[in-house]
Amino acid sequence: MAVSRKNKSQKRRTVPAGPQAAVSRLRTIMNLSTKTLAPIFVLALGIVSFAGLKATKPEVPQRPAQERVWAVKAIEADVTTFRPKLVLYGQSVAGRRVDLRSLVAGEVIETGTNLREGDVVSKGDVLLRIDPFQYEGKLVEARAKLAEARAKAREIVANISSEQDALKRSKEQLVIAKRDLDRAVPLAEKGTLSKKVADDRRMIVSEREQGLDLRTNNLDIQQARAEQQRAVISQLDWGVRMAKRNLDDAILEAPFDAYVTNVTAETGRIVGANDQVATLIDTNWVDVRFTLSNKQYGRIVSSEQTLVGREVNILWHVGEEPIVYTAKIERVGAEIAAEKGGIEVFARIDAPKKPTPIRPGAFVEVHMLDRTYERVIRLPQTSLYGGKRVFVIEQGRLKSRDVDLVGASGEEILVRGKIARGDKVISTRLTEARDGVRVEEQ
Repeated sequence: MAVSRKNKSQKRRTVPAGPQAAVSRLRTIMNLSTKTLAPIFVLALGIVSFAGLKATKPEVPQRPAQERVWAVKAIEADVTTFRPKLVLYGQSVAGRRVDLRSLVAGEVIETGTNLREGDVVSKGDVLLRIDPFQYEGKLVEARAKLAEARAKAREIVANISSEQDALKRSKEQLVIAKRDLDRAVPLAEKGTLSKKVADDRRMIVSEREQGLDLRTNNLDIQQARAEQQRAVISQLDWGVRMAKRNLDDAILEAPFDAYVTNVTAETGRIVGANDQVATLIDTNWVDVRFTLSNKQYGRIVSSEQTLVGREVNILWHVGEEPIVYTAKIERVGAEIAAEKGGIEVFARIDAPKKPTPIRPGAFVEVHMLDRTYERVIRLPQTSLYGGKRVFVIEQGRLKSRDVDLVGASGEEILVRGKIARGDKVISTRLTEARDGVRVEEQ
């Protein structure tokens, strides 16, 4: 309770009383008013000053708006006949590729010096030799059998000749026997000659007839044997030729000039008939396979009926300057290459070894002439707007002209439309291109 009374007494002493308290309150109110009204006063003063300055500022003369002039480049239109060049891409492929196989079985006793991966062989080069011992023996055996068959054939021919002579004599003897019989029969009937003699003459005629039949049959048999022997000789003769061919096939030679790859034959290896020895790729026959789109193919075929026989240029980029080859289209793919969106075409390079040999697998560029377009105008691609119009310059202003896009060649387009020879067609791309825009040709 003592503490409470002390606090109350202190509070009473801090509050002023009478006129002094009123003055203190007035000062407090004036201080608050000054802090509140000062910003408002400054803002009002600024507004009044801005209004006075705006009302008393001098008039500035307005410049009239000027029309913008666009600087453009233009091309003078020329109606002409043009044949664009197609730039395509393809790959060189082997025109002739052969998996060379051994024709006979045996041990490899020698391989050619050029039978190596990536090497080049010429036509007639020996690629490998197979041990010829067994094939030489078979040839000797076949020739011996043939000689024996021919000797037997000569024997049969001699027998035929002998039988023919014997047959001739048998016929003569039969004629004589019949003549004796014809003389004996009348005499026997008159009794001049005994009947026994006549019967003996009849027996002789019968024997002669029997001997003649036997000779005839023997001759037929010998002739049949001769025919059989001729067949045997033909068979054995083929056996000799087969044995000789097998002996020749023991030496495997290159059938044409070729690059060598996939070599599997080595000296000492036992190979079987039809075992692969190497793969040969013809150095003089290299094709280029490329694809024409359906539109390109249809365009050319509709105008020229065929692709076969057309000449193309092949560019192989393997240095600072491309290597150029000439080629001729030989055939078109049997099926449409749906995954490539067109039709495969094959062109054969005329001289794949000149100036630098080109091997299969090279990525090449193909230059080929497109169809011929008549009465067309060549323009840069930048001249075409909306795919169907261009702008020409008339009295310093743009004027749109409708055109039909009929073809393209690199960065140029071919159009037909209401454009006369000599019209200035702009080639500069303008975002503000429209009729009436003022332009100046550079």
